[in-house]
Amino acid sequence: MIGALFLVGNGCRISACPARLSGLLERMRLMTSDPGCGHSSQSSQKVFDFKRGQGSTLLIACGALAREVIDLIEINGLRHLDVICLPAKLHHDPQAIPEAVREKIRGAGDRYEKIYVLYGDCGTGGRLDRVLQEEGDVERIEGPHCFSFFMGNAPFAARAEDDISTFYLTDYFCRHFETFVWEALGLDRRADMADFVFGNYTKLVFMPQTEDAALEKKARDIAALLKLDYEYRYCGYGDLERFIVPQS
Repeated sequence: MIGALFLVGNGCRISACPARLSGLLERMRLMTSDPGCGHSSQSSQKVFDFKRGQGSTLLIACGALAREVIDLIEINGLRHLDVICLPAKLHHDPQAIPEAVREKIRGAGDRYEKIYVLYGDCGTGGRLDRVLQEEGDVERIEGPHCFSFFMGNAPFAARAEDDISTFYLTDYFCRHFETFVWEALGLDRRADMADFVFGNYTKLVFMPQTEDAALEKKARDIAALLKLDYEYRYCGYGDLERFIVPQS
């Protein structure tokens, strides 16, 4: 969620002119417009092709996790799992997440034996957990947000002090940086505000789920755009895999 996770700084670090920023962003957009870019390096290992509506256990997931969740289902042959995703744009309005999840739980009716939720607290201030309790103690993945459970909640917490001024990118947020971050914040219209938005960050940590050279190059370009130190910290699926796979 942009408000609570990404945007905590207000220093003055970015000095590039708007025209140069536009040029860099256009090159990054073209870099990930190739249909082959960003596909899971493990796609050849999948056991079957997932199709919605065929499982007995429902996963209600954030749209920013869709690719990773389906990868895990296909790679591990988890045919009993079905998936419904809520729009990733709810991260811009985290207070809307709990009721959107409630709606999906109630909409599922009695079609599933079990329901699990693939959201961290994600800035809801505990409201999501209260909704899940009200709807029959529906279980969700542990963690405050996807950055934490992708890295592993314990390692993320252990590094919290050292990473206090870190801007995180997962595969999804790297792939959709232009639309989900830059344009959503109006920086495509007011690039001069980037120094206000990102000024208190000191480094960008790219924490990918897959090994993708094009995405890594894009992450480096984003770090350069924001004038942040760059760190590559491969995480894979982290606690998301450990939460989904045991359900088999």
